[in-house]
Amino acid sequence: MNGRVYVYILIMAVVTYLIRMLPLTLIRRTIQNQFLRSFLYYVPYATLSVMTFPAILSATSSPWSGLAGFLTAVILSWKKKGLILVSLSACAVVFLLELILV
Repeated sequence: MNGRVYVYILIMAVVTYLIRMLPLTLIRRTIQNQFLRSFLYYVPYATLSVMTFPAILSATSSPWSGLAGFLTAVILSWKKKGLILVSLSACAVVFLLELILV
């Protein structure tokens, strides 16, 4: 049983290494295609959004308070408020709704 675990870890390490290494070795010149360049530019933002949004809703005891905090942060960010004000306001809204809902 213990031998299998090491084989699984080795396979996972090789696959992870190949995924990171192959683009660096196969693509040596700059990418000229504008569509591909713009697609690759937005991939980190989309990935971060997809990972963060479900965590916002599930981090509180009620998804409604998480959604209210998220909407508060979006509205204040849209109005170009500072990061401290946005994060403190979102936390305050979640805290107050958690007190009311629970």
